[in-house]
Amino acid sequence: MRLGILAVGLAAAMFAVACTETAQPPQPTSEAAAPPPADGSPYVLKDTQVWAVPDPVSGRDYEVFVSLPASYEAEPQRRYPTLYVTDADYAFPIIRQIARRVNLNGPVIEDFILVGLSYAKGEGGAASRSRDYTPIPCRPESRCELTHGGGGAYQAYLKAAVTPFIESRFRADPEARVLLGHSYGGLLGAQILFTDPTMFQAYVLGSPSFWFGRRHIMTMEADYAKAHADLPAEVFMYIGDFETPGPTPRHATRYDMVGDMAAMEQVLKSRAYPSLSVRSTVLADEDHLTVAPSGFTRALMAVLPAGP
Repeated sequence: MRLGILAVGLAAAMFAVACTETAQPPQPTSEAAAPPPADGSPYVLKDTQVWAVPDPVSGRDYEVFVSLPASYEAEPQRRYPTLYVTDADYAFPIIRQIARRVNLNGPVIEDFILVGLSYAKGEGGAASRSRDYTPIPCRPESRCELTHGGGGAYQAYLKAAVTPFIESRFRADPEARVLLGHSYGGLLGAQILFTDPTMFQAYVLGSPSFWFGRRHIMTMEADYAKAHADLPAEVFMYIGDFETPGPTPRHATRYDMVGDMAAMEQVLKSRAYPSLSVRSTVLADEDHLTVAPSGFTRALMAVLPAGP
């Protein structure tokens, strides 16, 4: 199975990363037994897997990328927390390497199964994520060139198809699911948090696009609060300090995303939900394009800390 990590657009020209990978189910083979790669062959991201998990409702073909922890084979009775990450073409290989690197001098992050959520096959990243990660269509005056508002359908697909697939095939603990999303992916995470919070136990909302639809996510939060006395979830948010209007090209040009994140944290804490934990961090000298690797690292340490 081949996994091509192509340059993808995240939000408005968000990230650009290019590499090519081959992913295969892990097999206990020695280096001596493996044939040497031919010159110019694709880079191989070892011990990863790609599985087709189509959406039977929309008919779209999606794949999930899977990386198992190093202890998976040696501890056959152990069940693992699972981290589901949006925008997998970009985020999956980065998070996989971060998780391994920070544990080199001893356990900092708990072992976990990493699941990358791909874009729909045959679509570019911008088209797929604009539709799947947003809760409402664009307003007519916005004149959006891409389809938006399919977040509810995509959420249903994750619940009905993806999580059952992962938990039936791997030793994934259904009581320890984490969703990590960046930008529109963070908006999707907030949408799930306010409509079906127990679908995941922890939510990482990275540089979340709370501005979308005139801050429609704040309406969703208020609607949830009117109908519920508790919100059972752990929420960690991160953002770069340049993600607010300012004088340099690295600053956001239209939206005060730092202010939006602070407002969300404040209102959630004001609800005094007994089962809700909310934390956030503003990362210095980071903008919307640079903050993700630092944010991923902080998030992993926050929601999946290694035990004593």
